[in-house]
Amino acid sequence: MQIIKNLKPYWKSVLIIVLLLIVQAYCDLALPDYTSKLIDTGIQNYGIDHCSPLQIPEKAYTIIKGFMDEDDVTVWEKYYEQSDDGIYHMTDDGKDHIDEIDQACMEPMMMYYYPYTMVDSDEDNQLKQMLAASGMTLDELPPEMWSQMGTQMKQMIDSMRDSMGDDMMMSSAITCTRTCYDSMDYNYKDIQMSYLKRVGVEMILMTLLMVASAILTGLVAARVAAGVGCDLRESIFKRVISFSDAEINRFSTASLITRSTNDVQQIQMVTVMLLRMVLYAPVLAVGGIIKVVESGASMGWVIVVAVAGILVVLGVLMAIALPKFKIMQDLVDRVNLVSREILTGIPVIRAFGREKFEEERFDKANKDLTKTSLFVNRVMTFMMPVLMFIMYAVTILIEWVAAHRIDSGELQVGSMTAFITYTMMIIMSFLMIGMLSVMLPRAGVAADRIKEVIDTESTICDKPDCKKLEAVKGVVRYEHVSFAYPGADEDVLTDLDFEARPGETTAIIGSTGCGKSSLVQLMPRFYDVTGGKITIDGTDIRDVSIESLRENIGYVPQKGVLFSGTIASNIRFGAEDASDEQMKKAAAIAQATDFIEEKDKQYDSSISQGGTNVSGGQKQRLAIARAVARNAKIYIFDDSFSALDFKTDVAVRKALREDMTDSTVFIVAQRVSTILHADQILVLDEGKIVGKGTHKELMENCPVYEQIARSQLSEKEIAASIA
Repeated sequence: MQIIKNLKPYWKSVLIIVLLLIVQAYCDLALPDYTSKLIDTGIQNYGIDHCSPLQIPEKAYTIIKGFMDEDDVTVWEKYYEQSDDGIYHMTDDGKDHIDEIDQACMEPMMMYYYPYTMVDSDEDNQLKQMLAASGMTLDELPPEMWSQMGTQMKQMIDSMRDSMGDDMMMSSAITCTRTCYDSMDYNYKDIQMSYLKRVGVEMILMTLLMVASAILTGLVAARVAAGVGCDLRESIFKRVISFSDAEINRFSTASLITRSTNDVQQIQMVTVMLLRMVLYAPVLAVGGIIKVVESGASMGWVIVVAVAGILVVLGVLMAIALPKFKIMQDLVDRVNLVSREILTGIPVIRAFGREKFEEERFDKANKDLTKTSLFVNRVMTFMMPVLMFIMYAVTILIEWVAAHRIDSGELQVGSMTAFITYTMMIIMSFLMIGMLSVMLPRAGVAADRIKEVIDTESTICDKPDCKKLEAVKGVVRYEHVSFAYPGADEDVLTDLDFEARPGETTAIIGSTGCGKSSLVQLMPRFYDVTGGKITIDGTDIRDVSIESLRENIGYVPQKGVLFSGTIASNIRFGAEDASDEQMKKAAAIAQATDFIEEKDKQYDSSISQGGTNVSGGQKQRLAIARAVARNAKIYIFDDSFSALDFKTDVAVRKALREDMTDSTVFIVAQRVSTILHADQILVLDEGKIVGKGTHKELMENCPVYEQIARSQLSEKEIAASIA
C-alpha cells in the first residue's frame, strides 16, 4: 500500500501502463489461437475453415438438399448457382454469408459425404458389407437408398454432436468438404497456402504489437520507478535536514544512509516489477482462464491443481523467508556502520595497531549479513525449481489426458496445443507473482524503514504561530535553564541563569564533560531546553522561526567541518551574497589570508570532502571565517581555538574583538589564556554555574576557576593577569 501511495503523482503514467498491458495481454492471449488455427485448419484441414463447399457436383447438391428442411433449402438454393458443366458454385454473395450456409449444410454434408470416409477407411464396417452384398459403389446408389442411409447417418451424427461438441463437429464437416473437393479433383492447395500466409502475417503483426507494448511499458515503468526513487530520496533528505541532533542520534548516520540508498533502491526495483508484472499477471491469468473455458477442452481441473500447488509452495517459502528480511536490512545497517567507523578512523586504527581487531569486527558483521543472505537466497532459489517442476508436470498431465480425448475424437491437436499454452500463461502469471514475492517482503521492510524516517517529526520545529526574529540587538538571557538529553535520567545542565549583552564576550570554561558545548548548542536550538527558557531581546527563542533565529547566529563547531568545493564557497557557505571584499575580510579576521594566498588558485582552490586536503588549524580558521562572513549579531565559538597555535589564537581573538564591537560573543574554551580578557566568564562544574565574573573576580572568589587557572598558568602569568 505504501508503494501504491508513492505512485499517486504518476497516475497518468500508470494509466498508460495499464492500457499498454491490456494491449500486450490481448496479443499474448491471441497467439495460441493462431497456433491452434495453423495446426487444425491450416495443416490438418488444408486451410479450409468452413464446411460450406465453394463448388459441389450436381448429384451431391441434389441429395444434400433432400436432407435439409425448408429453411435450410432456401439458404442452399439462394447462395448456389449451376454452371454449364453441371457443377454448383457458391455465389459471391454467398461468400459474404458463409456462416449462415455452414449452419444450413453442416449436417446434410456429413450425412452425404461421411459414408465416403467410412468406405475409404481401413476398418471393416456395416456400410462396406452392404455395398459388397449389393455389388454397387456409393456413386451408383439410387436416391431412395441414400434417403434410407441418410436417416441412419442422422442418428450417428446426433450421437457424435453430443460427445464431440461444435468445434469437432465443424472439423468433421470440413473433412467431408475435402472429400467433396477430391471427388472433383478440385485443387485446394492454393486455399491452404493463402490461409497459412494470412494467419502467419496476422501472427507476426500481433507479435510486433505485443513487443512494442512490452517495450513501451518497460520504458514508462522505469521512468515512474526512477521518479518514485527520486521523490523518496528527496522526502528522506528534507526530513533528515529538519531533524534535531536527537533524531539523528536515534536513527544513526549509517542507518539514514542505508535508508536513503539501499532501501530506496529496493522500493524502486519493486515498483518496476509491480508495474510490469503485478498489473500484468492478473490480466493474463483471467484472460487465460476465459480462453481455457472457451476452448471447451473440459480440463479446467488441471489448472486448479497446478495453481493450488503453486500457492502452497509460495506460502511455505514465504513463511520461512519473511522473518529473515527484516534481520537482513538491520545487518546491512550494521555493515555500513562498521565500514563508516573504520574508514573515517583509519589513522587512529593504524596509530594504535588495531588493524587486526577492526578486520575481525568487519568480518563478523559481513559474515552475519552473508549468512542471512545465503539462507534467504537458498530458500528463494528452491522456489523456482519446484515451480518449474509443477509447470512441466502439469504439461505432461495435460498431454496425457488430451491424448485420450484426441484418440476418441473429442479434441483436436491444435486445441490441445492452445490449452497447454493458456495453462502455461496462467501458471506463469503466478510465477511472476512468485518472483515478486522474493522481492516484496524485503521491499516491505524497506518501505517501513523509509516511512519511519518520513513520519518522524523533529522535536525541534516552528510553532504554528511563530514570528520572525527581526531588528536583533543580541541580548541573550538564560533564565533558570535546565537540560537533559533525550532518554537520559539526569540533567546535563541545571538552573543556568545569566545574561550576555552586545559588545561583550561571554566565555564558558570548565572541566571536560561539564556541559559547556551543551550550553551553547541550546541557543541555535540544536536541542530544546527541558526547563526554563532562553530569550533573545526578551523573546523566547521557541516562539520565533528557526530560520530567522539561526540567520542571526554565526556558529563555529568544536570540530571544523568543511564541504567539498572551493575555499570561497566554504567561506560564503552561510552568506552566499557576500562580496569578495567581505569574504577576504572574514579570512583576514580568521588569520587565514596567508595560507590561502600561498595557493595557486587562492580563493578558488579546491577543498576535498571533509576538508582532508588542509591541516587542522587551517580547517579551523576557515570555519571561523565562514561564521564571521555571516555578519551575525550573535557568535558562538565552541572550543574553536584549540587547533590554533598560541600566536594565531591571540591574533584571531584580537581581530574578532576589534570587528565585533556590537555583537554578542560566546567562547567555549579549555585554555584560560583564551578567555583572560572576556567581559564575563562562566565557570561550569557538573552542569552548574559555580562562578561568574571577570578573570580577576573569579581568581578571588571561585576555587574551581582558580584551580583551572593555576593548572595552566605559571605564578608569574597569574600575577600579571590580575594586576
